[in-house]
Order: sequence, then structure tokens, then C-alpha cells
Amino acid sequence: MGSLEEIDALVVTAQQGDRRALERLLCLVRLPILRYARARMSSTAEPTPEDVVQEVCLALATGIDSYTYTGKPFMAYVYGVASHKIVDARRAASRNKSTPAEEIPDGVDTRPNPEESALHSAGCNEMRQLLDGLSDRARDIVILRVVEGYSAEETARLLGMTAGAVRVAQHRALTNLKKRLQG
Repeated sequence: MGSLEEIDALVVTAQQGDRRALERLLCLVRLPILRYARARMSSTAEPTPEDVVQEVCLALATGIDSYTYTGKPFMAYVYGVASHKIVDARRAASRNKSTPAEEIPDGVDTRPNPEESALHSAGCNEMRQLLDGLSDRARDIVILRVVEGYSAEETARLLGMTAGAVRVAQHRALTNLKKRLQG
């Protein structure tokens, strides 16, 4: 991923109508959004984390002109949009109780076999349940610091906190997770 400063510079250029800057911007934010969505959603849910990423990218592309710099990095805005889209997806999923028909495969199935999927899914679901036990702020800090690899300073800028507060909140969240794991 590009630096927060590179992303902020691309936003300005994209707002001036540079299509390549917008494409580059969306490429840079796509993977962090996907990791964020996967950490907060079930991979078996409909819509999927990938669907949410598309919704976020569409919202960013269509709304780039209305974005106003607030003193925080653009990624703070991106994570805010992603958070709202995840909530919208959960709401939609809770209303939609239909079961889609099986799709006919177009070619060779290269997906993992059911056993591999179950093992992977079990670990992801366990981690997701642990993260869901944290407050929204603590969960966001753990995702940004541990999953995304942001520094305490970058995370602080994204969440509007001090770096010290991020470190303390991260320590408390990880301690909470450790206690729950040890059960």
C-alpha cells in the first residue's frame, strides 16, 4: 500500500479530474479495505467482503469530488465509509432470508476442498468472534495495527487519537483477547 501522504496527494489530483490518479487511488485502498472487511465480516455471508469492497470503491469514485479534507488522512475517511458499508451489508443480510440456487460452474473448480475450507473458516470465524467481543474502537485499532500493519502514529491519525492512546488501547485489547483465548 502507498503511504498516507501519497494517498492524500492522489486525492487532490483525482479531485482535479485526473482519471489515472483516481484509478491508482482505488488500487491503493482496495487491499486495506478488503482486509478490514474480512476482519469484520463472515466470509460466507451475503454480501461478501469483496462485495463490500466494490461498494466502498464505487462510493469513493463517485463521491471523490465532494470529499473535503478535515485534517485527517483520506484513509480515515475510507475506513469510515467501509464501516458504514459493512453495517449496511449486515442489515441487508438480516432482511434477506432467501437461499440462492446453486450456480452451474463455468470450468474446473480450483477452490479448496470442503475440509480445507472448514479448517480455514473455523480459524477465521473464531478470530472474528474474538474481535466482535471488543468495542468498535478497540477492534479497529487491532485491525489497523496488527492486520494492516499501520504504526501507532498512523493509526492515531486515522482514528483521531494520540499515538499513546492507540498503544494503550491496543495493549488493553490484546490483553482482553489473550484472556478470552486462555478462557
